[in-house]
Amino acid sequence: MSTKRHPLLHPAAKVVLFLLCLVPLGWYVYGAFADLLGANPAETLIRGLGDWALRFLWITLAVTPLRHWTNQPALARFRRMLGLFAFAYASLHLLAYGWLDKSLDLPEILRDIGKRPFILMGFAAWLMLVPLAVTSFNRAIKALGAKRWQLLHKLVYVIAVVGLMHFIWMRAGKNNFAEPIVYGSILAVLLGWRLWKRVRG
Repeated sequence: MSTKRHPLLHPAAKVVLFLLCLVPLGWYVYGAFADLLGANPAETLIRGLGDWALRFLWITLAVTPLRHWTNQPALARFRRMLGLFAFAYASLHLLAYGWLDKSLDLPEILRDIGKRPFILMGFAAWLMLVPLAVTSFNRAIKALGAKRWQLLHKLVYVIAVVGLMHFIWMRAGKNNFAEPIVYGSILAVLLGWRLWKRVRG
């Protein structure tokens, strides 16, 4: 008698997640061609991609707590893909800023990074994401060794805090703190749970 496979373990589950992760990007591409991005489409695109980079980072951090809270260890198999999408959206956010706001003028971009602290924080967060994305594959784990790989990937907690600071600083210019408070509260729960588990353990 055959046993029914858990939906999260089905090969199609990753395909479905991959397609869902592409939906925000698809919307922005469609919105750009259909002129649906408002009066300032460049700003809408830059900020929207940045928002989704943070959301995917938060969702990635939520995988481990959700595994424990729901008793669904199969959720772990999606964490790598979610983390790579966080990096992809962060990279598109940076590219959109450099292209649409600075016309890919590298000296101007570097001056802007040095002049505006919130851009410096965002760029620092992206730089820290690069080694995590590069070493997100099984060969990298074997090359680095499990302990060193795990230590390197704990950098994600620093990235989340720096990314949140970038977000808060950017919204502070318009005295808009509602969303940063929501993001900060969620991050506090995700990191607080880990701290509680560590202290308890």
